[in-house]
Amino acid sequence: MNGDVDAPEGSILRLEHGDIHVRQDGPRDAPVLLLIHGSAASSRSWDALVPLLTTLHRVIRIDLPGHGRSAEPVDGDYAIPEQGRRIGAALDRLGVEHAVVVGHSSGGYAATALAEQRPGLVTALALINTGPGMDAFIAPEPPALRPAQWPPTDEQIRQIASTGFRAGYQVPQELVDELRCMTYRAVAAAMQASITYLNQRALPDRLMVLGKPLQVIFGDQDRRWRPSSAADYRVVPGAQVELLPDAGHTPILEDPPRTAALLLSFAEIHTVRAPEAT
Repeated sequence: MNGDVDAPEGSILRLEHGDIHVRQDGPRDAPVLLLIHGSAASSRSWDALVPLLTTLHRVIRIDLPGHGRSAEPVDGDYAIPEQGRRIGAALDRLGVEHAVVVGHSSGGYAATALAEQRPGLVTALALINTGPGMDAFIAPEPPALRPAQWPPTDEQIRQIASTGFRAGYQVPQELVDELRCMTYRAVAAAMQASITYLNQRALPDRLMVLGKPLQVIFGDQDRRWRPSSAADYRVVPGAQVELLPDAGHTPILEDPPRTAALLLSFAEIHTVRAPEAT
């Protein structure tokens, strides 16, 4: 008995360093698409996209440690390599042998770490508005919040999250609620982990040596990362770089149809399918 718990909204996997919440949609025998959300978000950020992906794929979503319904790590370790290890452990528990891995925003760093550690598991990577290096970060400094001021008000959260979308886009209430439910420690540590990972080595440099097929999708109205920085990924041999017109930092919510179409086209080429029974 592994102690895992099934629920209508997904499953809780009892892992060594803290419970991990996963959601699965689509045929269980179909090729796997793994979706990894960004900092201060959860698997719910993919809700609008998932129905567009499940016809041909088993779509797995993971709440990163301290996010959504996943527990904070018992050892307090939010480092990106550790996030990659925990994602790998969750996929092992689910019996996944191969996956096309999709990361949104800082979720792309956990996706890259997973590929660095488990190259046999990750067949291809798709990154959506994932900043390539800290020199491309353009968002203004958010209002300072101290632990004693946590949780913030709805208005404070909307102010913090506003650059996560194109100008004029209404921040969804469910995302406001999700962030408010996180601890100050989880939000601050996860964001610092992403900065540390990028400062150690820029993402294109990491991806160049992996030899994995790469798709990069960037909204051309991103207000967190300089949209032209998407071109930095072209140093990766064979990288496909797509700019989405009129989309901001979160095209998975702002423009699900176009985002899904790009992902499906990429996954179709790079999916590893199980051999048919004879």
